[in-house]
Amino acid sequence: MKKFLAVLLTATVGLVMAGCNKAPAPTTAAPTTTAAATTAAPAGDKIIKVGIINNDPSESGYRTANVEDMKKTFTKENGYDAQFFYSLKNDEQIAAAKKFVTDEVDYLLLSAAGTSGWDSVLQDAKTAGIKVILFDRTIDADASLYEASIVSDMRKEGDTAMAWLVAQNLPEYKIIHIQGVMGSSAQVGRSGALDDTAKAKGWTIVTQQTAEWNAEKAQQIVQSVIDKGDKFNVIYAENDDMAKGAVAALDKANISHGVGGDVIVMGYDCNAWALKELLAKKWNYDGQCNPFQASYIDKIIKDFEAGKAPAQKTIIMDEKGFDAATITQEDVDKYGI
Repeated sequence: MKKFLAVLLTATVGLVMAGCNKAPAPTTAAPTTTAAATTAAPAGDKIIKVGIINNDPSESGYRTANVEDMKKTFTKENGYDAQFFYSLKNDEQIAAAKKFVTDEVDYLLLSAAGTSGWDSVLQDAKTAGIKVILFDRTIDADASLYEASIVSDMRKEGDTAMAWLVAQNLPEYKIIHIQGVMGSSAQVGRSGALDDTAKAKGWTIVTQQTAEWNAEKAQQIVQSVIDKGDKFNVIYAENDDMAKGAVAALDKANISHGVGGDVIVMGYDCNAWALKELLAKKWNYDGQCNPFQASYIDKIIKDFEAGKAPAQKTIIMDEKGFDAATITQEDVDKYGI
């Protein structure tokens, strides 16, 4: 029946329009640093079929932790038949989602590479009776097209970072902005916070380029600015790996950085090695992005299987920012991923 409905919808997709339902108010989940224990497999012999679409595990330390968390949770021992697909390209992810719909999975779990373009395939999934659960990232689609969302508030992450940067009271702000994959919710939220603050405060953005979460590309961007002789005193990198690449360029040019240095270094994700850079005063700020959503998704699925809808449709992970001036070894141990 799922397959028949999916085929029928594909033939008539141009006639389908999603409704405009407002999502329930989000709630905040307590921060975690390791994956929580999963619930027991459902009674009987039923295996729950899930298709999991995620970004490339090599994207960053955050993504590696996120992927491992999902793999540890969605196992046969826990009652699942899980298929995984990884890509940093939105069109490839959408194609994979279409295949999962054709394969008649029970649940489609999605961390989207880009925020747009998902309406059609998610409508296909809904018509086929497949429940969609978002994790890690939001998308620009009507809330009626997915059942639940366990995500980070990327704009809030950016606003927290900007509040910290404003509080540094620099005589002038000349910023190298290294962006993540364009169109991802992480990039949109973190970039938007800087764009709005820079405009309001009259800050100078020396360059604004995407390194696509890649350290080597970030190093090249910073090296290019150095070679041109442009002055800068802040590097705002939208993940730790890109901040690491940026610092490599600074070190090569013998430019001091961190607490008391010539350049403020800011990153995101709270990799343990990055927090150690803060502890050593070599970086200045790191924003947390919690990668452990699998236990929440597992509970939501088990509730659905028991005939219960989620208590909240949207769960926003609780996150904070860390300052090199105040971070402790306990913070590194507790929050480092």
